[in-house]
Amino acid sequence: MAAWLGAPGADVTPGADFSDLVGDLDYPMMIVTTAAGGEKAGCLVGFATQCSIEPPLFAVWLSRKNHTFRVAQKADVLAVHFPSPGEAPLATLFGGETSDEVDKFAQCRWREGLGGAPVLEDCVRWFAGRVIERIPTEDHVGFLLEPVQAASGAWAGQLGFQSIRHISPGHEA
Repeated sequence: MAAWLGAPGADVTPGADFSDLVGDLDYPMMIVTTAAGGEKAGCLVGFATQCSIEPPLFAVWLSRKNHTFRVAQKADVLAVHFPSPGEAPLATLFGGETSDEVDKFAQCRWREGLGGAPVLEDCVRWFAGRVIERIPTEDHVGFLLEPVQAASGAWAGQLGFQSIRHISPGHEA
């Protein structure tokens, strides 16, 4: 181990500097929806990325405190939506409310997709992915997805974190 890293267990935490650094980034925001056991759920996420080209794989992390996480733990398929700036009201709905208290799907247009995962009809860019692995990481769990269906829709820009950071989370991360 490099000497500059310190001894194992040494306090080298970046603290506020790291929080400030990542808080300034403009991560693409996504809406994840899923269904299992007769229950639908969805939330706004920023922890997600493509992680393999061949075969194509995508990973999305859900907070263990989130209602969507509890449903996703039992689900076979997650739908990942990529809202444009014009689709920001969906981000507000799925990021600013919790399914513990509100039926988000009663407030938007959706249809049942593969594996029962809700597909948001007003978000034209999305894919459905089969869950092939769950990866525990401290306060979030990663869901490794194999895309099985996708709609690329017309490109209308990407909704980034900086444009929605004013949304008060429906659920603490």
